[in-house]
Amino acid sequence: MNTPTHILLGAALFGKKGRPDLTTAAILGGFLPDLSLYALAGWALFVQQVPPDIVFGRLYFSDQWMRVFAVDNSFILWGMVLGAGLWLRQAWLKAFAGAGLAHLGADFLLHHDDARPQFWPLSDWIFRSPVSYWDARHYGNIVAPLEMLLALVLCLLLWRRHQGLAARGVIGTTTAAIAAGMFFWAWAMSAGTLHSHG
Repeated sequence: MNTPTHILLGAALFGKKGRPDLTTAAILGGFLPDLSLYALAGWALFVQQVPPDIVFGRLYFSDQWMRVFAVDNSFILWGMVLGAGLWLRQAWLKAFAGAGLAHLGADFLLHHDDARPQFWPLSDWIFRSPVSYWDARHYGNIVAPLEMLLALVLCLLLWRRHQGLAARGVIGTTTAAIAAGMFFWAWAMSAGTLHSHG
């Protein structure tokens, strides 16, 4: 699943009207499992000037990168964070961990070749779902538009929940970007310009 959808899902599930602390925690929890990818890929692409096909075709799958991904994509570690939130009775920590676990759950179901270790440090085993959120060889051509539709529904839900000008500005911008992505995807598919990866 794409990072913006993870963030929207976390905010929708674990944010709350009138509680910006919970919504912020949920947004951060929805984003954090992808932080290492942005950091590693950003450094490789923009600092080291590594070509994108090497970054996403080779480095992404390297043992070094997978060891990093194993930490922020571990059901074990995120479960411990949720346990701490329950033990300490901290609503913000529960929202943060809940959004992180929702992110991992979606990725567990929607990543095939690009799946990451999910049960570190107990195991380096990787579950590779038969369904991919992007790869047409694994139903990505069906999942991708469904994900865009889900993202738009989440934007609408959050728009109705949050009345503040700043929140609505962010939600409105996100909705416009997702809608533009949907139109581009539909155009590219009809023009035959989108093909499966690898």
